[in-house]
Amino acid sequence: MPIDPQVALGAELPGREFSWTPSDVQLYHLGLGAGAASTDPGELRYLHDRTPQVLPTFATVAPTLGETEAPKVSFPGIDIDLANVVHGHQEVIVHKPIPASGKASSTGRITELSDKGSAAVIVQEFTVVGSDGEPLWTARSSIFARGEGGFGGERGPSTKTQLPDRAPDAELITPTLPQQALLYRLCGDRNPLHSDPEFAKAAGFPAPILHGLCTYGIVAKALTDALLAGDTTRVAGFRAKFAGVLYPGETLRTKVWREGNDLIATVTVVERNDAPVLSDVTLRIA
Repeated sequence: MPIDPQVALGAELPGREFSWTPSDVQLYHLGLGAGAASTDPGELRYLHDRTPQVLPTFATVAPTLGETEAPKVSFPGIDIDLANVVHGHQEVIVHKPIPASGKASSTGRITELSDKGSAAVIVQEFTVVGSDGEPLWTARSSIFARGEGGFGGERGPSTKTQLPDRAPDAELITPTLPQQALLYRLCGDRNPLHSDPEFAKAAGFPAPILHGLCTYGIVAKALTDALLAGDTTRVAGFRAKFAGVLYPGETLRTKVWREGNDLIATVTVVERNDAPVLSDVTLRIA
């Protein structure tokens, strides 16, 4: 079904109620590589049995924890083949620290719809409120749908974060595990692009790729650990654009600049001549 912008733009998305436990938080952090230094007190803060500290990027998986079906790109006025879809960008704004366990509800809508000619960009925004009625976080994300443009919509904005004209203030090297995608998918993202070699080949990749949101979380953790003394409560928000793919087992290079209350970064793949993975990376410090 072609995209119908008259129906899609501004459409409400299905809300949901969900909950999470410390074990869910531990699983998410393990999916990002937490605990590699298994006796490091800083790492163990992410893996405490009752009160693990919570990385704000946990917000990206909390509503879908435990799901075992592959996701569908089916919204009002939109129905797209999953094989044609890649993540465009992700942003999480936390309104207060996420607790180690809780119950919440989300409401969402499609806020932007751009026609890039050969592709479409669909932006969703979800607001999450805790069981006490207080806002917990706002999540915004976009998907890039190949072959779904040409529906007559606006091309949309094109923005890029300007990097400071100086050497980075820090450079972080972060390895990933060969089985990283297979572990991370237990958090609820069962897209076969990350686990099925034949599906990945049909989508144009030589092998399954790591979830963009896994890379997103790994980088948020690396920045928090290296530049915020591992204190997740100092993270007010985190956003990034997905600029390329990462294969499980490859190594990330993150170059970081401090600009006021922001950490600005670029992320590349060491093994592939610093091919880009994430761009326009910004961590807002509380």
